[in-house]
Amino acid sequence: MQAEAERVAESWREAEGPRRVFRSETLLVLALSLGASAVSSLISFVGSLTKPGGLKDQAATLNGSYAPGRPWLDLAWQLFGIATALVPVLLVAHLLMREGAGLRAIGFDRTRPWQDLGRGTLVAAGIGGAGLAFYLVARATGFNLTVVPEALPEVWWKFPVLILSALQNSVLEEVVVVGCLLRRLGQLGWTPMAALVASSVLRGSYHLYQGIGGFIGNMVMGVVFVLLYRRWGRVGPLVAAHALLDIVAFVGYALLAGKVGWLPTG
Repeated sequence: MQAEAERVAESWREAEGPRRVFRSETLLVLALSLGASAVSSLISFVGSLTKPGGLKDQAATLNGSYAPGRPWLDLAWQLFGIATALVPVLLVAHLLMREGAGLRAIGFDRTRPWQDLGRGTLVAAGIGGAGLAFYLVARATGFNLTVVPEALPEVWWKFPVLILSALQNSVLEEVVVVGCLLRRLGQLGWTPMAALVASSVLRGSYHLYQGIGGFIGNMVMGVVFVLLYRRWGRVGPLVAAHALLDIVAFVGYALLAGKVGWLPTG
């Protein structure tokens, strides 16, 4: 009996050791990236709620100037922000390399570029129109701030920076919130449903600064993305879809703001 109990205890310790490592790694990745963004977004949302006036009378700017009137310094800050935001992705790649797989374990590689782009384009086309309609309704009913996708100066690097920002958002979010988080939660023994809820709620949470509409809309998008990831086994199509959605939103706003009556401008 004693020997059996010792074997059971040793087996438990062997299983718990990797779980502790996976748990710590997951918390560190989130604390350095979108988990911290979720807390920041919550604080911002509380500030908006307690500010005089309704949510729709307030604005959330996604891409603004860091050094107004100083375009070269502004460009340096823009590129610095984009580059440093991708450091958690490198951390995820490092952690997955220790498992002997790297980012290919979550389907973020160059083995199927055209298939990933094709699938991503279809997903973006399906989500884009519905997402815009939901945002307009949420804002009109007072559940959302006015989202200003860009407020950059009219300089030569404006559109390249907007595209780079869209790519950065898509890579960071899909690698961390879908690929990394679902893999680690599975290794920690979470059920598929619990992992889906955690990933989707996290995605909604770091968009809460936009209002209740931003939270709900992105949470629903998170559910769709998790289901597609499980079907395809790759985050590549999700990165492509997210990048296309953000590029259209950022560049489209820059081209249309103030020229069409249906687009709120803050």
